[in-house]
Amino acid sequence: MQPLIDNARTFGQRPEEFAKLAEGQSPQVLFITCSDSRVVPALITGARPGELFELRTAGNIVPPYTIGRPTGEAATIEYAVEVLGVQDVVVCGHSHCGAVGALVRGDDLDAVPAVRDWLAHAADDPAAEDPADPTVAGAVQNHVLAQLLRLRSYPCVEKRLADGRLRLRGWYYEVHTGAVREHRADTDTFEAL
Repeated sequence: MQPLIDNARTFGQRPEEFAKLAEGQSPQVLFITCSDSRVVPALITGARPGELFELRTAGNIVPPYTIGRPTGEAATIEYAVEVLGVQDVVVCGHSHCGAVGALVRGDDLDAVPAVRDWLAHAADDPAAEDPADPTVAGAVQNHVLAQLLRLRSYPCVEKRLADGRLRLRGWYYEVHTGAVREHRADTDTFEAL
C-alpha cells in the first residue's frame, strides 16, 4: 500500500495538469469492463483523464434493464448515453476471468452469496470449448456478446442505436500478452484491432 500512498501524495503537486478537468467532462466512450485489477482501461487504451467513462463490474456483467428497479449499472449507462452523449460503448472481457471461469466450471459459490447472486445476471452461461483452459477465451468472448445483446435492451441504447448516434463494440483483452481483439460482425470472430 505504501507505494500507492506515496504516489497519491505527489499526484496533486501538478495542479496545472488537471485544472481543465474542473470545467467538465466530455468522454466519447463508455468502457464497460471487469473489476479485475489486471484490467486497466486507461492503460489499455492510452486514454487521459476525462476521455473514458468507465463502468466496472464483476465479470463485466450488464444486468437486465428493469423498469422501476434501477441499478447503479443502469444509471451509469443511461447517464453516459443520454447526458454525456458517448458515441461508442465498449464491453471488454478479459482472459483468465474468475467470474466467467466460475460460470464455465459450475463452481460452488455458496461461500460468497453476493458473488453467486451477481453472476446469476450473466445472461446465459457462457459456453467454452475447453473448460480446463485457464484463459476461458471462448467463454469470455461469448459472454461479451451476451452483454452487448443485453445492452440493446436498454431504452436509451436502443434509441441511440436506431438513430445512428451510438455504436456498440465487443473487445477481448489478453492479460497475459496485452493483445486486444474486437468482435467483427461480418466474420463473427474476435480479431486484432
